[in-house]
Amino acid sequence: MQKIYIESAGGYEKLKLVTCNDPSLIKGEVLIDVSYAGINYADCLVRIGVYASAKKYVGWPITPGFEVSGTVTAVGEGVTNFKAGDKVMAFTRFNGYSSKISIPACQVMPLPESFTLEQGACFPAVYMTAYYSMLQIFYLPPDANILVHSAAGGVGSALVSLAKDKGYKVSGVVGRSQKIQHVLDLGADHVYDKSDPKFNWAQVQKDNLLGFDAVFDANGYTTIQSSFDLLRPTGKLVIYGSHSLIPKSGGKLNYFKAIWGLLKTPKFDPMKMISENKSIICFNVSFLFEEQRLLAQNMQGLLELIKKGDLIPPKVKSFPIEQVAEAHKLIESGNSIGKLALKF
Repeated sequence: MQKIYIESAGGYEKLKLVTCNDPSLIKGEVLIDVSYAGINYADCLVRIGVYASAKKYVGWPITPGFEVSGTVTAVGEGVTNFKAGDKVMAFTRFNGYSSKISIPACQVMPLPESFTLEQGACFPAVYMTAYYSMLQIFYLPPDANILVHSAAGGVGSALVSLAKDKGYKVSGVVGRSQKIQHVLDLGADHVYDKSDPKFNWAQVQKDNLLGFDAVFDANGYTTIQSSFDLLRPTGKLVIYGSHSLIPKSGGKLNYFKAIWGLLKTPKFDPMKMISENKSIICFNVSFLFEEQRLLAQNMQGLLELIKKGDLIPPKVKSFPIEQVAEAHKLIESGNSIGKLALKF
């Protein structure tokens, strides 16, 4: 089998394609011949050595990747819901950039008839993140008004799709004008373009005088305070990343910039938040793989939405596995729209 192997933290040159032995199949697992591996921004954080769960659960060397699609070639003892030949998609805590992978059956889903294998590889991780953050952490009223940062990205697109399925009013924020139409096509009611010289947060606040019921933000220090200020009483700021701390080019961590960003990250007073009736919720799903009940509820909810035809398959751009560095450059640049995938 082939896989991407990273020996130590660094730039794109650390992404090595190697040949190794096939993984062992153990009890309760499913062996998958991988067709595509989804790419997420977190994979870049793994490569440059700042992803906390990678440090906790794996260390070096490591193979990144949180989601795959492919064909089942064998099942372990006790697995009854899959068989050899099944087309599937799955989420995994690392090792996704592999041509073969053995994954616990509870993390595997049948590939929907409406999905290609390419689309299936780009669904599990981002939609699991979006579903958990919007539909499992807290309650939103049926007429909720929400704001989604990075709305043209993987998780952002998933959040917009889920929100429109629930009937919420959705405003998206993008960083490039060419991303506006993609977010509108997902059903967003309004899209703000931060690259527009006329853009300012005061206008967003003026357009939404009552404030937002929820704001979803993975940018970090550059937008957290503005996001919090835009909340209405009872509003929730959901933080699931800090992309502004890492590079947009070059592939290596700028330690000065990262430290500066950490120092600039807003501090919130819990006592003041009580009076404002606003909440901040932070999470990282890569630390939740042991929460089997939560993951099962998440998967079941997503599969039901797919069966009803309520979720649109993600927009995907694929790269051959040999071009993994080019894929990482693109996702770090901020110019990608939708999802990226590696093809084996």
